[in-house]
Amino acid sequence: MFVVVACRHADDSALEPSHPVQPGRPTTLSFTIDQPSGAPLTQYRRGPGPHTGVHLIVVRDDLSTIVHHHPPVAADGHVSDRITFPAPGPYRVLIDTYPANLPQRNFQLFESVDVAGTYHAQPIPPFSPTLDVGGYRITIHGKPRLRAIQSAFLTVTVSDPSSRAATFTPWFGALAHAIFFRAGTLSYFHTHVCGATTPACAGVFGSTRISGHSSTPGRLSVGVLLPQAGTWRLFLQCKVNGKILTAPFTLRVR
Repeated sequence: MFVVVACRHADDSALEPSHPVQPGRPTTLSFTIDQPSGAPLTQYRRGPGPHTGVHLIVVRDDLSTIVHHHPPVAADGHVSDRITFPAPGPYRVLIDTYPANLPQRNFQLFESVDVAGTYHAQPIPPFSPTLDVGGYRITIHGKPRLRAIQSAFLTVTVSDPSSRAATFTPWFGALAHAIFFRAGTLSYFHTHVCGATTPACAGVFGSTRISGHSSTPGRLSVGVLLPQAGTWRLFLQCKVNGKILTAPFTLRVR
């Protein structure tokens, strides 16, 4: 399956699947980003940290699942990636972009894809402090008390199936990724957890530092700064023992 995304540096990007997209089957998603001049964007930020290149994030509209990749960018600006949509239904495709030589350090482009089959929207579950992900136990400690446009940090622990503290491996330039989507609007935010092995990880939003940190096995401090009140899903991702763990927490923001 091959999908072409013709993106412009605006909100009028167009996505036209050449064939119906089937769940559970790899789909090639291919695109370039056109600048306002019409020329393709070819210069992206490079380096070891996560604030580089292109982040490709796919989320189902009911916030039940995501796919998160960092595909390579060719010299001519062409990006191609293989995505497997896990289930039928409507999805938001988000292209989170870090250009090298534009006034904007970062911008996002969005599109929608309908995956064939009968869509059964899953209700968003209430907040649960502990999730089991493939035998790993991931826990948010303390009840989050989050307010819009106010930074906060969540303390999270991760233990393996033998109840030992997990050892985090850098993945896409960070020890963990905290990806947030708001229910209904699919508003998006993304922070990272940094450590001694990820020196280029930290990020600043205005004058506010919200990058999390980890200096102890199995323990994460996760930065949060959300722009709107409402129900949000935090997809917390980390790499442990060669496995990518994704823990979907429900958060209420006032």
